Amino acid sequence: MDELTLDQYRNEGTFVRVVRDFLETNDVKGYVVAWDDETVMIRRRNRRVVKLKRSYFIQRMDEPRQLPPGLLEDI
Repeated sequence: MDELTLDQYRNEGTFVRVVRDFLETNDVKGYVVAWDDETVMIRRRNRRVVKLKRSYFIQRMDEPRQLPPGLLEDI
């Protein structure tokens, strides 16, 4: 995920989904708060902040859920 997209999500207050694996229940849903070179911080609706790897697949919630590229190759 590049800097411009993360900044756009943060400035617009876009509700995002962080896809970590095959199970939809393991997705983290919330708003982008901050990031650095290796991590991104997501504020969930319950106001808890979660620090995640930036390598996870981040997409808008209004888009259909997609698996990250390369996840199927890890099987």
